[in-house]
Amino acid sequence: MKFDINGLVPAIVQDFYTKEVLMLAYMNEESIAITKQEGYTCFYSRSRGGLWRKGETSGHKQQVIRMSGDCDEDSILIEVIQTGVACHTGVKSCFYNTMLEEQAPFSIDILSQMIKERKNTKIENSYTNYLFDKGIEKILKKIGEESSEVIIGAMKDDCYETVYEISDLTYHILVLMAEMGIEVNDIRDELANRHIIEHKVKQ
Repeated sequence: MKFDINGLVPAIVQDFYTKEVLMLAYMNEESIAITKQEGYTCFYSRSRGGLWRKGETSGHKQQVIRMSGDCDEDSILIEVIQTGVACHTGVKSCFYNTMLEEQAPFSIDILSQMIKERKNTKIENSYTNYLFDKGIEKILKKIGEESSEVIIGAMKDDCYETVYEISDLTYHILVLMAEMGIEVNDIRDELANRHIIEHKVKQ
């Protein structure tokens, strides 16, 4: 890496799953070496004049999945699995002061966030609010109904109907997750834990 006159290089930290930019920090040769060795982010604090391991006191650690240098070799992109929040203010990302906002592309994460927000915000004639108001038994009943609809669509070999019903089922599962406090990343982590290779047998 090409370090500046202070021996530092900027490091952009990005959520490995959602690709959301979480924070910008600085690293020197020692912090880079520690990050590689320990597998968790370690930075150099310009204000304190020393190394700091992210989450050492708060527990909001960043497990490093990949580190990449840019084309000019003067900045680093670090993709991490974030525990808790990245910003010291208590929000997930340090970049929360919106200067320009356009329509974000759809994702499961955005839908999950919308459902969680609806849980805390009452909207008249909202079906999502209706499900939360009725409680977990109603949500589970709907999941059972939608699962049956998926099976019926698949048995008919109707791809369009099956996709439609899987979408309904996915939505209701996300409602259940919001009701139980389960995050999308919890599912990702569980699937990742199952994706292992041991003794040349893929589980």
